Amino acid sequence: MIKIFFFFLLPFFIFSQEDNFYEILNKENFKENISRKDALLFDVRTTEEFNLGHIKGAINIDFYDKKLFIEFFNKIKKSKPIYIYCRSGNRSKKTSEILKKIGFSKVYDLEGGYKNWIISNN
Repeated sequence: MIKIFFFFLLPFFIFSQEDNFYEILNKENFKENISRKDALLFDVRTTEEFNLGHIKGAINIDFYDKKLFIEFFNKIKKSKPIYIYCRSGNRSKKTSEILKKIGFSKVYDLEGGYKNWIISNN
């Protein structure tokens, strides 16, 4: 009976840990969180996209430059929360998966990406 109990609870614990690692924040919550002094904000779009406009204080690290991308994030303290965004949310979601594999403990993603950020005045 106990084995059956754990069998059914195991997926719950696995998915609970996954949800705890990655969180999508709406624009208002994201803006509030990145205003903190210790926030680490990364724009994972291309350099060309970044140069067309970005969130103030963001560091650009191109998702498509895999070698530089991994080297860069391996130098950052893994216990610090990371705030990421891309154009619409696809690359940032993939980024979170990579960051989890290399040992980060918490990633926050901007809902709807930069497209959502620029919809209204900040």
